[in-house]
Amino acid sequence: MRKIITKIDIPLLIMMLIYSVLGLVIILSASSVSAVLRYNVSSYHFFIRQLIFILTSFFVGFNVILRFPTSKYKLFTPLLIVGILASLVGLFFYGIISNNAQSWYKIGFFNLQPAEFAKSVIIIYMAVFYQKSLKKKKVSLYYNLIPLAIAGTIFILVAMQPDLGGALIIGGIAFLIFLIVPLGKQNQLKLFKVLAIAGVIIVVGLLYSGTDILNSRQLSRLKFQNPCARYSEDTGYQVCNGFIAIHNGGLFGVGLGNSTQKYLYLPEAHTDFIFPILVEELGAIAGVLVLIGYIFILYRILKIGKEAKGNIRNMILCYGTFAFILLHLIVNLMGVLALIPLTGVPLPFLSYGGSFTINLILMLFVIQRVAIENKNTKLKRELTYLQEN
Repeated sequence: MRKIITKIDIPLLIMMLIYSVLGLVIILSASSVSAVLRYNVSSYHFFIRQLIFILTSFFVGFNVILRFPTSKYKLFTPLLIVGILASLVGLFFYGIISNNAQSWYKIGFFNLQPAEFAKSVIIIYMAVFYQKSLKKKKVSLYYNLIPLAIAGTIFILVAMQPDLGGALIIGGIAFLIFLIVPLGKQNQLKLFKVLAIAGVIIVVGLLYSGTDILNSRQLSRLKFQNPCARYSEDTGYQVCNGFIAIHNGGLFGVGLGNSTQKYLYLPEAHTDFIFPILVEELGAIAGVLVLIGYIFILYRILKIGKEAKGNIRNMILCYGTFAFILLHLIVNLMGVLALIPLTGVPLPFLSYGGSFTINLILMLFVIQRVAIENKNTKLKRELTYLQEN
């Protein structure tokens, strides 16, 4: 284990630890009131659960993922795809309903959300698929659309829960990965035409499927501008209270634990609206530093991906994880700031959520495994060079 740890990306590991601890602190502060008054549980309820999710993820990451070569991902990728498709279909029969969406399985004290794990599964599947596809000399151009067809199927199943925010992120991840696959400009243009036609067919199919892709609550969220002018409506109440929290915080905050907006003014203070609580308690300067930290995390992922040159699988693992985190940041923060409709997407590390937290940390350990393999490859090249000279 010591030899493995010396090869991982230490700056990225430090940021993972810092943001995990920061997330625990902010979740404890943001959820302590609602845990007692709204959920009738201990004020430490969400903190303890999040701690369990984080410790479990780091344990699996260090003891399994860091030791497991990415070249062996191809052995279980088909099983992952079948499993995630089956679990998404099963939600319509066995899933529990929360916030008007049927997106979770109740497994003991844990609510499993397959859509969160679908994000990492599609990244791993596309990485393995294109690594294999680009090595083949005689393969149909349209064969390369298979991962997008599977991603489209997952998109539809998630959208039908309905979870449009999750569906859009899954679609965004798949599309952004496809953009960086080196298929050639002419080939990509041909495939984009096919994708455009398929997109129109999917949209028309969903509209005439008889399924409410957007329920009345979600349709109302399309009215997202000027939230404080609609304070008495559901579409404005939460976002406006988020604005109030940010305004209350000023530059330096009102002090950790001293938020007033967490007193049930923000019903989802420990999940979707964790950032306004952070700014209210720690201040705008702290909020900016948190955003800079996210940028640094994304930079380290891109750096590791760039160093994986020549290995399409590992490049896609990095760039796909980059897209995953970036899209969550954009959708959450822009929704909270009323720049786009609110979709209920968690903020990486800081928002409470078991499936999301586990999936996020495990994918970052996959990136650490790529960093290890980069260093192993570099060492082999140096040894080969020394032997030849």
